[in-house]
Amino acid sequence: MLGLLISQQEIKEVEYLLKKEMEELLLDLQDSRINHLVKRALEERYQILFRLFRRFASSKDCLKYMRQIKNG
Repeated sequence: MLGLLISQQEIKEVEYLLKKEMEELLLDLQDSRINHLVKRALEERYQILFRLFRRFASSKDCLKYMRQIKNG
């Protein structure tokens, strides 16, 4: 376990960076031209970023970036 002391301004910066990266990943995941193996790697990266985002963001913001589970 590691600890991190950051200011409110730094929290906002981290949130902003995570949001932008997740938005870009979401767009790439919807692109039909991207290979399914690459999409799997993108999905793994998205999950890592989302777990980090949950530590900083409000519940309302987390709901905006939560991925929908696809059946089948």
